[in-house]
Amino acid sequence: MQFVNMEVWKRSRLLAIALYREMAELRDFGFKDQITRSALSVPSNIAEGLERGTNPDKCRFIEYAKGSVAELRTQIDIGIEIGYIPIDIGKKWIKECCELSLMLVGLIRTLKNKSRIELHEAE
Repeated sequence: MQFVNMEVWKRSRLLAIALYREMAELRDFGFKDQITRSALSVPSNIAEGLERGTNPDKCRFIEYAKGSVAELRTQIDIGIEIGYIPIDIGKKWIKECCELSLMLVGLIRTLKNKSRIELHEAE
């Protein structure tokens, strides 16, 4: 599995790019730093995980990515409430976070099942 071919990586990358562009002029540097780090963490952890050698290592990094999606979703919600993120954009991003989370759950499940099959075949 090459990460650059994975739909979940492509979509999380695009979300991070959109978020960086939208936040470019934000003067609250603490909030801006936190939300952009969360967004960047998602595709980065997917990439790092899928380049790992074993499925348990891969799963661990995909789980980190899933955690970062939840963190990002929370920060988007807060950003909407405090007026940093326009409601229409924020709702679109939250929807994308929900979909990315489901995609990551599916990837984790696939990797864990593959590990079980490999373990069973080795016996």
